Formats: sequence, C-alpha cells, structure tokens
Amino acid sequence: MSHSVEFRNITKFFPGVKALDDVSFRAEGSRVLAFLGENGAGKSTLLKTLNGDYQATSGDYMLDGESVHFKSPHEAIEAGVSVIYQERQVLMELSVAENIFLGRMPTGRLGFIDIHEAGRMAQRIIDDFGLPIRPSTKVKDLSIAYQQMVEIMKAYSRDNLRVICFDEPTASLSDAEIDVLFRIIEKLRDEGKVVIYVSHRMSEIKRIADDVAIFKDGHYVKTVDAKTTSDAEMIRLMVGRDLGDIYDSLDRDKTIGDELLRVEGLYSDYVQPVSFTLHRGEVLGFSGLVGAGRTEVMRAIIGADRMLGGKVYLEGNEIHNKDPHAAMENGIVYVPEDRKTQGILSNLDVAKNITVSMLDRNSNALGFVDTSKEDEIVKGGIRDFSIKTPSPDKKIVELSGGNQQKCIVARWMATKPKVLILDEPTKGIDVGAKSEFYHMICSFAKQGLGVILISSELPEIIGLSDRIIVMGNLEVKGEVMRKDASEERLLSLAMSEGGEDK
Repeated sequence: MSHSVEFRNITKFFPGVKALDDVSFRAEGSRVLAFLGENGAGKSTLLKTLNGDYQATSGDYMLDGESVHFKSPHEAIEAGVSVIYQERQVLMELSVAENIFLGRMPTGRLGFIDIHEAGRMAQRIIDDFGLPIRPSTKVKDLSIAYQQMVEIMKAYSRDNLRVICFDEPTASLSDAEIDVLFRIIEKLRDEGKVVIYVSHRMSEIKRIADDVAIFKDGHYVKTVDAKTTSDAEMIRLMVGRDLGDIYDSLDRDKTIGDELLRVEGLYSDYVQPVSFTLHRGEVLGFSGLVGAGRTEVMRAIIGADRMLGGKVYLEGNEIHNKDPHAAMENGIVYVPEDRKTQGILSNLDVAKNITVSMLDRNSNALGFVDTSKEDEIVKGGIRDFSIKTPSPDKKIVELSGGNQQKCIVARWMATKPKVLILDEPTKGIDVGAKSEFYHMICSFAKQGLGVILISSELPEIIGLSDRIIVMGNLEVKGEVMRKDASEERLLSLAMSEGGEDK
C-alpha cells in the first residue's frame, strides 16, 4: 500500500516571528521528497508540527486521506509517523536492542521481557542495515555515526510505519554509512512509505530524491523534479535570486600585507611539528582529509591543547597562550567547528551569547557590567552580521544554524582580534547563508585581519583562500597558491606519503 500525507494551510507563529505561512502541498508514498531551503525557511518547523513537537497555529494534516492532529511525538509514532532528527534521541546506557524496541520489548509467556528475543529481532534489522554492531552493545560505546543509525533502526522497526522524515541525517555519517542509509531509504520508498528527506547537500538530494519541495521564508514555493531541475534553478527558487558563480562575485583584498603570525615547529600530543606564516589581509586555507590534524594545530595555538614545543609569534613578538582567553587577549580568536557543543551557550539568549567573551572588558573595578556598552555591542553585532532574530532576548537555540553561527562570529569579532580562525564555518548551513559568510570572510581580510580557514569542502577552500596549507597524517604536506590550486592537487598532497612538498 502506498501512503500519503497532505499539508493544508499550515501556519505557525512564534513570539515575534511567523515560522510557517499558509503551507499547502502533498507528499506521496513510493517517492522520496526532499525539503530544500535556506536556514530559517521553515523545513524543520514543518516536520515538528507534523509529529506533534510543535502545535500548528492553524491548518490541518491529512494522513492517508484522514485528518490528524498529534499532540505529542508519541501520538505521531502510534499513528505511523516518525522523524529522525540530526540531534540523536537515544538512551546511552541502554543496549542497541533496548533502544530499537524501547517501550515495546518482546515478552515471554509469563509477561517478563525476553532479552534474547529482542536481541534476535534487533540482529535481523542490523543485518538489513549491514552494520558491524551487536544488539547487546551499549549505545554509549558506539561511534556517533552508529548512534545515529540506531535511531534510524528504531523507526525502521515499527510495523505501522507510514511516514518517515530525515532531518539532516548524514551530518555524522561516513560515505559508506550514507550508502547504507540510502539503501534503507530506497527500501522504505519501494514499500510505499512516505519518505521526506531534509538536507543542504545538493549532491545527496540529486542522488536520493525523486521530488524537491522548496521553501523560502516560511513559505512553500513549489515542488520540482529532482532529476531534471538544475542546481542553479533550485538555488534561485530557494534564495529568490541567481547567485551565479558565488566565488567570482566576492570582493577580495587585492593586496596582502606584512607578516602577522608566524608558527615555528609547533607540536602537541595530537600533531607533529608544524610551521607556517599568515599575513595581514590574507585568507590562509587549511585543507586535508578527516583526521589530518588541522583543528589540532589551531587548538595548540590558542592554548586549548598544551604545546609541547615550538614557538608562536604575533607581529614579530613571541606569545604564550596558556588558554583560549589568553589567546583572545593577545588578539587570536577561534570559532570552533561544533557550534552546538563548543560554540553557542544554548540556555542563554542572543545578547548574552554575543557579549559573553567581553564580560571582563565591559565590567568596572567592582565587577558591575556596563549594560549600555553591552547593548551597543549587541546591536552592532546583529546589524553588522545581519542576524535574523525578532529580539536580542530570543534564546539562541531558537535561531537557524546559520544565524547561530553569525552570533558566534559576532562574539569574537567584538573582541577586535588580529587573527580570526574559522573551523568549518559553513558546516550545516544553506547555500544562501554560505554566500553571506563568504562575503564576510573577504570583508574581514580587507579590514586587515589575518583569517585562517579550515574547510573540508574543496571548492570552498580553493574559492576563498589566497594560499592553502595541505595537511595529512598530522603534518604539513604542502603549500599551494590559489592560482595553482585544484581539487586534484589538494587531494594528491593530502593523501601523499611523503613530507612537505612546496
């Protein structure tokens, strides 16, 4: 049987913002429907209203032609609707089998839970997924990727499943694990399930989706054919403009200044001796495969990891950063890759997230905070970085990923740094927000900052960097100027066995 879900005039208000505005369209079973739109376009909000996490302000849902209204995710699951979120929703202390069958564990004749039967049933599902894990293994002992797979297996195991939604499911998965996930998605599609797939990765959408529903600013724009609609046309629909070649349109700093940062023979427990220089007005890219040691170099520079040897010079003077706060005081700031655990303070509002690093500078000798000075910094940050928020008092977790990232950058730029280190700054944000970040990065360089950019996206590292350091096996493998850079050359260096090859 092929299922269907229909969205009818769904509207959702939050205080000060309309997240969904009269959204109406239909999703059919036996097809994979991708959701595409900028951060804040309403994709995740729509899923959360479908499964009862949020209650729609107005509008209806039709599931297989029947009107439904779920007051909680549990009610949605009972009706056959599951949403797999990017944030894992597993119980770490329980086993794989216990997580898969949580709340519906098999029982024996006397009514006691049958652990052996649960293990046997779980093993069948694990075999379907082709994963090298055991039903009895505690979820806390699995990698992040396998924890995500357990979450997916939990939904897959439900006999009543009619609609399954994946919200950015591949963020923590390897290519091999993505292949497994896509095989399962195709199986669910062929069984007639409604499969909704939310992703910013155009290559994934082209590969797995049959149709693409495009959203902009809380509105449903239209549904297009995934295979016959060009990337450029989808981007135009989702951002409302033609981005053209995003890198050619950047306003770069044509003149690179004098040496700003020099690193000589730096090493730690996590990286081999590394040396490089950074100049004023330069965007210095760090390229390499996962585990190459790029982040570890930066953590040692700012004092997050202890330097075991080497020297760091800023403007010709040797500096010693015993911790990230000392690095900030010296003029070096670091925007981490994982904004959720290392960047944002999720229990605080936008204003406090922007000003938290400036508490000592904004306080008098008695420790009282100058709120007028803080207000000025917050207003400037929201204005200068185009942070979309109805109020500085809004909790930062309620903003889109791109706007959360802007808040973190605004926080560190408020300290007036000389060196800005950006670690995967566009990870998990949409193409429109990426364009804004690219222009911001070039603007920082034009202001005379030295910018270090770590990125795993080769077009991004080539398109933005003036010079590229390639790392592999915890050491520098080579250095390439932008005019000489190609994806093939960077990959070849990253995978080479030899040492530095300039």
